[in-house]
Amino acid sequence: MSKIKYQKPTINKIDFAMASKYGSPMKTQKIRSEIDGVKVSDLTQKYGSPLFVFSQRKMEELYHNLHSAFSSRYPDVTFGWSYKTNYLNEICKVYHDLGSIAEVVSEFEYQKARALGIEGKDIIFNGPYKPYADLKIAVREGAKIHVDNLFELDDLEKIADELNMKIPVAIRINMDTGIYPQWSRFGFNYESGEAYEAVKRIYDGGKVYLNGLHTHIGTFMLDSNAYKVATIKIMQLKEQVERDFKSQIDYIDLGGGFASKANLKGVYQSADVIVPTPDDYAEAITNVIYEMNKSENLPKLFLETGRGMIDEAGFLLTSVHGYKRFPDAKKGYILDAGVNLLYTSTWFNYNIELDKRYEGDNEASILNGPLCMNIDVIEESIMLPPLNRGTILSVSPVGAYNYTQAMQFIRYKPAVVLIDKDGQAKLIKDVDDLGTVNHKEA
Repeated sequence: MSKIKYQKPTINKIDFAMASKYGSPMKTQKIRSEIDGVKVSDLTQKYGSPLFVFSQRKMEELYHNLHSAFSSRYPDVTFGWSYKTNYLNEICKVYHDLGSIAEVVSEFEYQKARALGIEGKDIIFNGPYKPYADLKIAVREGAKIHVDNLFELDDLEKIADELNMKIPVAIRINMDTGIYPQWSRFGFNYESGEAYEAVKRIYDGGKVYLNGLHTHIGTFMLDSNAYKVATIKIMQLKEQVERDFKSQIDYIDLGGGFASKANLKGVYQSADVIVPTPDDYAEAITNVIYEMNKSENLPKLFLETGRGMIDEAGFLLTSVHGYKRFPDAKKGYILDAGVNLLYTSTWFNYNIELDKRYEGDNEASILNGPLCMNIDVIEESIMLPPLNRGTILSVSPVGAYNYTQAMQFIRYKPAVVLIDKDGQAKLIKDVDDLGTVNHKEA
């Protein structure tokens, strides 16, 4: 009979204030054994660990919830899928198939949208940096150009001369909506009169004309009233422009920034409590348009949807590689995924779930990644039972920004799987290798 391996005993402080009707935190375990009917153990066995997994069912549910909130209230609304949120081809295709056009902020994203078959007229071209050659292509192909600065406006006037055409444009506007920090870096300021002066500059030049107004007031917006304020100011400027320049503004773009059900660090209420509903966002925007519109026709409404339609549909599966005991008696687990893959770990407390129930009491633990860096911490304090090497943890929600901003640092970027509406797992991005990351050596 083999001897039982000795393990040094530890003393864990029990905080009875944390107990609830579900019992003591010493016994509670969060379990996720499958995603859309596919076992997490089967996924990692077939595609490796770590592994990003996306649920098409959840993506479509989130899309329909948000789109219905707006389309049931407003007759002409179009979603522009935010490529920077997640630009994997198969992810973009899901949203395009649902009816979204493309919203891009670089020549790379513009080229990707065109490669996916999106016509120029169905691309919103945002961002503070648009290279001249690519801006010219976008103009020629009829993209919706949202002007960020006067230098860009100069470029567009030169392009208008070269192409012998008058170019329709929108301008991006930044403003005070009561949210701090104010996003004042992008576009022209409303309160200072800079936005109106930019419009005047457009009409004085006579080579481009204004057919849209755009603002994007921030990200992970928890106050739907901020959208009401933004819409009021956009509609005020619309009326002023149409009156003073005898022109018509065809569309307004209220950007994105709708929050997901992710839990912010430092906020002690859950996302279920503090995150506005799709109806809250829709009411704030559409009510103002109806109340303030003085034109014969309602303007088209564009929204640049990203986080709110993908975050909760994304999971990162990661496995326990080992553990150690730290001087403060906490147990430190070493995972095969770290902050190199979880860009948003700076701001969010993730939902971390085990692949099955484990025996033993929970104890205060730390989740570290595989990087040789002290900052590689996924969770600084979490109550976990004794976990075995190979235990699979599901980290969520991670659908927004984590893959697009994941770093090719120390370890290869992992594979990505999409589970379709029929519950079938499909590899949509293979794990990187040397052929992916090597550059030509001198």
